[in-house]
Amino acid sequence: MDKPHGTLNPGWRLEERFRRLPRHFYTTQEAERPGEDPILVHGSAAAAALIDLTPEAFGHPDFAAAFSGHAPLAGVAPYATVYAGHQFGVFVPQLGDGRALTVAEIVNSRGEAWDIQLKGAGRTPYSRFADGRAVLRSSIREYLCSEAMAALGIPTTRALSVVATREGVARETMEPGAVVTRLAPSFIRFGHFEFFHHRGLTEDVRLLADHVIEGHFPHLAALPDRHAAWFAEIVTRTAHLMAAWQAAGFAHGVMNTDNMSILGLTIDYGPFGFLDAYNPGFICNHSDDAGRYAFERQPAIGLWNLQVLAGALTSLVPVETLRAALETYAPAFRARMIALMQAKLGLEEIHDGDVGLINALLQAMSKGAADYTMVFRALGDAGGDGEAAAWIDLFGAAADEARDWLALYRRRVGVGDAPARRVRMNRVNPRYVLRNWLAETAIRAVEDEGDVATLDRIFRVVTAPYDDHPGEEDFAAPPPPALCGLEVSCSS
Repeated sequence: MDKPHGTLNPGWRLEERFRRLPRHFYTTQEAERPGEDPILVHGSAAAAALIDLTPEAFGHPDFAAAFSGHAPLAGVAPYATVYAGHQFGVFVPQLGDGRALTVAEIVNSRGEAWDIQLKGAGRTPYSRFADGRAVLRSSIREYLCSEAMAALGIPTTRALSVVATREGVARETMEPGAVVTRLAPSFIRFGHFEFFHHRGLTEDVRLLADHVIEGHFPHLAALPDRHAAWFAEIVTRTAHLMAAWQAAGFAHGVMNTDNMSILGLTIDYGPFGFLDAYNPGFICNHSDDAGRYAFERQPAIGLWNLQVLAGALTSLVPVETLRAALETYAPAFRARMIALMQAKLGLEEIHDGDVGLINALLQAMSKGAADYTMVFRALGDAGGDGEAAAWIDLFGAAADEARDWLALYRRRVGVGDAPARRVRMNRVNPRYVLRNWLAETAIRAVEDEGDVATLDRIFRVVTAPYDDHPGEEDFAAPPPPALCGLEVSCSS
């Protein structure tokens, strides 16, 4: 049976890394199993390869059951973990995996550790008043964006599959339910450390920190000041992640400390959004009334969250050492941001005035509501000595500023290596990003018509975002009128 369908047992080395910690760090919990048989909606071959599954595994008769919690996977009891967090700046002393279950901790054939987690498989002891379920729309959004971000080279958790559970889930209305299978080396968050710190459980803070260092920062394990060195690396990773988000025009939407990965990964895709028209104040979460997590505030919130984490580590690292590490955040973010924006402009080395050149472009884009992704992608063509009218037209009311800026840019780069520069720029400036209207198009196709082909087409372009994809050019465009102004919230 396994030969034509692939295997769900590729010889994983199973480990119980997290469950070596004391019992109060987690709760063993079986997934809830509704009566209907689940159905696979879509699977990512690239994510499957991370855990040694072949694409044929998606055709296995037991795949949907195993990756929705309806059948055990690898004979390991699932578990949910407990954590706390600052949500919109307010401390909540107990949160936890309210609808997520880790069903296996494996080591693949390359010696890489991966945790396999189901999101939407039912209630856990940390669900509070929620049902532990996920709806199909939010599962498709997380699935698409996880794999799209990976294709952009941005650190992220991964998504193996979306499985429809064929049950109704109550939100504002009854919606179809689903489970998304997520993969990560670890799903530990800043909030895990907050939970134990605020209960005065300093030994548990140390145990958790050493667990993370041993498993994911082994180069630091033998250092006498390993905890200080580890925190300093978290600061750098988080700064670099924030720079990657800003350069890609990505807004997370809910940067609570319980949604911050200790490994510097993008985690928990809820009301995210990629910029269409460039607007530094873009708020992608319509529940965020005060704009706490607006696009332009993300770097500052990254630092705020690190300050909270530092407070939870004061039993391990002297306060002055933590403060010194936090002071490295701004320069680390700035250096990475400049490097990413240089690459987007095709600049191979920094010159005096380049930061001003970058800022002037962004100001013109903001004034003219120019499309963020299209401006950078089209600049590879416009930056030579050829026709640039189409590029300038992207700037609308700021066309004069765009024309003046382009003249400065052409003087800066010259025209001799324009073809080679265009190739370089097209490697870092995507043609396709997961705009909200693309995700909504995929969702409506699946929900309304059972049309997985449209989902597959969108998946293909956003997971190969730098390619041209002839015939799919419409997917690179800003939203059509009927899909403008889409609002996304946390109610998934």
